[in-house]
Amino acid sequence: MGTAVENLRELMAQPGAHVMPACFDALSARMIERAGFKATFMSGFAVSAARLGLPDTGLISYAEMLEQGRNICSATSIPVIGDADTGYGNALNVMRTVREYERAGVAGIHIEDQEMPKRCGHFFGKSLINKEEMVGKLKAALDARKDEDFMIIARTDARTAVGFEEALDRAHAYAEAGADVIFFESPRSIEELTEVPKAIGKPVLANMVETGLTPLLSAQELQELGYGVVIFAGGLARFLARQAQGFLQNLKDTGTTEAYMDRMNSFQEHNELLELPKFDELAKKYSKVSAAPVSYTHLRANETEADLV
Repeated sequence: MGTAVENLRELMAQPGAHVMPACFDALSARMIERAGFKATFMSGFAVSAARLGLPDTGLISYAEMLEQGRNICSATSIPVIGDADTGYGNALNVMRTVREYERAGVAGIHIEDQEMPKRCGHFFGKSLINKEEMVGKLKAALDARKDEDFMIIARTDARTAVGFEEALDRAHAYAEAGADVIFFESPRSIEELTEVPKAIGKPVLANMVETGLTPLLSAQELQELGYGVVIFAGGLARFLARQAQGFLQNLKDTGTTEAYMDRMNSFQEHNELLELPKFDELAKKYSKVSAAPVSYTHLRANETEADLV
C-alpha cells in the first residue's frame, strides 16, 4: 500500500466520479473510511462548526485547520484532501500552507480565489482577488510541494461573486497554471453544471451542498456530465446536528434515552469503532504484569461475564 498522496493519485487516475464525503474530525473520518469510501475531504465549513461553533466566514485559523487535519490523518488510512481556504495569505503564505499540510499527512489541498476573510462558497457577499494574483498563488503552491503528486486543487468562487463567464475564464487560467483539479464552486443550474466539465480540459470537482445554490445531483449523474470528484461538503455534519437535536430534545422531554437506543451504537460497538481492542492488545503486549486481567465495569464485544473483575 502506497502513501496517502500516491493513493489519491491512483484513485484519481481511475475512471468515474469519486465520491468524497466531508469529514470534520478524526471520528467522522474513521466512519467515512468504515463506510467504504476511498477518500475524504476535510471541510472548513464543517470544521468551523464542529471545532468553534461558528460559521464558515474565515473565523477559523490556519493553525486550527492544520491541527484538525493532522488529527484526521492520524485516524484514517484513506487519503484526505484538506480545505486550505485562501492559503491564509499571499503566495508566500500559500507555500508554507502547502508544506505544513503535506507534512501533516494530507494528500492534497484546495485553495480559493477569495479575499480574506473568505466566506463559504454557497454564501453571498464574497470578494475576489484578481486572477493574476491567484495564478501566482497556484504556482507558488505547485513549487512548494515536496512530493510532485501532492494534489493542488484550484477553486474559483467567481460564479457567485461576479458571474458564470468570469468563473469559466478563471477556471481556464488556473488549469493553465498547472492546477491538478478545478473546483468550480456553486454552479446555479443544470445547464451550468453541464457546461463546466466540457469547457475545462482537466478533472473538475463538484460540490454538492444540500439546499445550497447548486442543484443536487447524484454521483452517477455528475459522472455522466464529466465530473471526476464529488464532495458532499457539509451533509454529514448537518445530518448529525439534526439527529443530535432530536436526541437531546427527547431526553429533555422524557428523562431517558431509551427511545433512541436502536439508533445509536452500543457501548461495545462504539469502543470497537475507537479501536479499543487494538489498544488493549498493545497494553497486554507491553505490560510488565502479563497475567493480570484488566478491570472493566462494562463488557466489550468479545468478552463474557467471566472477564469482569
